[in-house]
Amino acid sequence: MSGMLSLSRRFGLALLLVTWVPTLLLAAQSPPNIVVFLIDDMGVMDTSVPFLAGPAGTPAKYPLNNFYRTPNMERLAARGVRFGQFCAMSVCSPSRVSLLTGQNAARHRVTNWIDPNGDNRGPNGPADWNWAGLKPGDVTLPSVLRGAGYRTLHVGKGHMGPKGKPGADPLNVGFDTNVGGGPIGQPGSYFAEHGYGKLAGIKANAVPGLDKYHGTSTFLTDALTLEANRLVSEAVAENKPFYLNLWHYAVHAPFQGDPRFEKNYGQSDRPKYAKAFATLVEGMDKSLGDLMDHLEKLGVADNTLVFFLGDNGSDAPLGDHQSVACSAPLRGGKGSQYEGGTRVPFIAAWLKANPDNPSQRALPITPGTWQRQQAAIQDLYPTVLELTNIPNPKGHLVDGQSLKSLLGAEPDPARAERFLMHYPHAPHQCDYFTTWRDGDWKVIYHYLPGKSSGGSHYQLFNLKDDPFEQNDLAKAHPAELKRLMAGLAAELESHRATYPVDQPGGKPLKPMIP
Repeated sequence: MSGMLSLSRRFGLALLLVTWVPTLLLAAQSPPNIVVFLIDDMGVMDTSVPFLAGPAGTPAKYPLNNFYRTPNMERLAARGVRFGQFCAMSVCSPSRVSLLTGQNAARHRVTNWIDPNGDNRGPNGPADWNWAGLKPGDVTLPSVLRGAGYRTLHVGKGHMGPKGKPGADPLNVGFDTNVGGGPIGQPGSYFAEHGYGKLAGIKANAVPGLDKYHGTSTFLTDALTLEANRLVSEAVAENKPFYLNLWHYAVHAPFQGDPRFEKNYGQSDRPKYAKAFATLVEGMDKSLGDLMDHLEKLGVADNTLVFFLGDNGSDAPLGDHQSVACSAPLRGGKGSQYEGGTRVPFIAAWLKANPDNPSQRALPITPGTWQRQQAAIQDLYPTVLELTNIPNPKGHLVDGQSLKSLLGAEPDPARAERFLMHYPHAPHQCDYFTTWRDGDWKVIYHYLPGKSSGGSHYQLFNLKDDPFEQNDLAKAHPAELKRLMAGLAAELESHRATYPVDQPGGKPLKPMIP
């Protein structure tokens, strides 16, 4: 009898091993796929998905949410968590480098958009800012993932280095494949009939790598989506985990209407270019849906994590970027010092819920939820490394924090709500400024005060009481102003930031604590 029991136990153990071992091997052999779906110049209000809190403290629709049509963003948000206070830098190149490195722009020193043709630091800008952008050997998310066996794919806008510098080509900063990425910040044209700028339009900004679509009716956003789908199909066929950057040129100018969606805005009383902008938004949303459908058909949806976000505040042609207009009810837009300049949409989602998937258990995301706690674009780098269990290379400083504790939509009291935005350049919607958020308070420091600052070095807002930045408290709360300015100055020093100068070739202008 004991022999029979022993045999039975051995058989049971063998059966368990037969069941477990393939599962463990599958987990070991199937790292999660990562998609970063980045939209150029898309602010937090350029969507039908409500991201901002209303009077009740829950997500609320504002008028702009009713203007835009983004059903696939709604679909993705239903599968994941969206953030109401997710921040990026106020212009594009700094955000892109921060995303890939996990560093704040003050540290990596790509503090302005990169002019492909020449150093655009501005008359009083710092000579030692990083106009050259990323370079071979820099630690980037794709380079780290490629070292761990990932296929790293870039499709769309790059804008991480100027013409003639290595960072202009994503292949030099960690990607195996590049379609469409180069030094340009906007497309020469969205139309294939124009060769996306190669045949007509702004020829200096021709989008590379898409010649096979020239002369067809394939809108640029659609061409990039087709290429992304092709590349992920190849990776899946080769049983390779993939990291995909689908970084659209949309919704950046030129505001050329996407013919597929123009009829949806024919009755709107918005200006002509605002309606064209809305068609670019809707075309971007179709791209998201097409990619989601394709990954589902490939059978990898449950093992694919998608991050959807914008790279800076809205550039919608709806009024002055210093006022409540393109990002209403937020104040400001792309390039400004206000929340409308830095607040972007952010959604994190597993494409298909599967409680048995090891990666989903390692990084649980609560579907259909909203997170009100502040986070930022440099947080993606440590989040992906934690999920994939890949160590950060020795000596590489990371400013971001993993998002893991926030993806369940619950607050994390141990996580500080702080964000540094450093722009020591001109000209833009606001010149030569730094903002520092610490909890509910936000200070804006103007190195060379002008019209946008009311002639003062300082602006101070309480974002809890005044989320739309209408009441400057710099004079009313001198103690808070001093505390915030001390924090701002300390952060810049700890990041080894570079500063504006008092005159071309002159001395650095460091913040003055009142």
